[in-house]
Amino acid sequence: MTAVQHLKRVAFGLTLLGLAAHASAQVQVTDAWVRATVPGQPSSGAFMTITADSDSQLLSVASPVAKDVQIHEMSMKDDVMKMGPVDSVALPAGKAVKLDPDGYHVMLMGLTGQIKEGDQVPLTLTVKDAKGVEQKVEVKAATRGLDGMDHSHMDHSKMH
Repeated sequence: MTAVQHLKRVAFGLTLLGLAAHASAQVQVTDAWVRATVPGQPSSGAFMTITADSDSQLLSVASPVAKDVQIHEMSMKDDVMKMGPVDSVALPAGKAVKLDPDGYHVMLMGLTGQIKEGDQVPLTLTVKDAKGVEQKVEVKAATRGLDGMDHSHMDHSKMH
């Protein structure tokens, strides 16, 4: 094989790799955290920011720390707070979608044990792009104190 033929094959292979990389949406998850629990507490919440590079949907979340994981929405209507499960969350292309205590969030229900500050909680997100292609996104969520703040880096010995 000549050098030119070899280069053509390499270029063709790289082109195929590039096409494969663009076939599935790139999903970025940042600032993922789970609220710590007290012993015996049956549920907790998980929060994060999700950005997809193409129009997509968050379909579901799973975690080994809970028997049931649901995506919920918190909303106010006529001065009444409502919270309940949703089928999916729209992830518009390039737009950061926050899952936080005041809107969409993940409920971890039927916890298998206490979630302690400093724990890393594994979450598996299922995201579907506009072409119907599903992908799994693995996330390790840090556990924050009951007040939602991350105290793991604070020096508690200097507090009075």
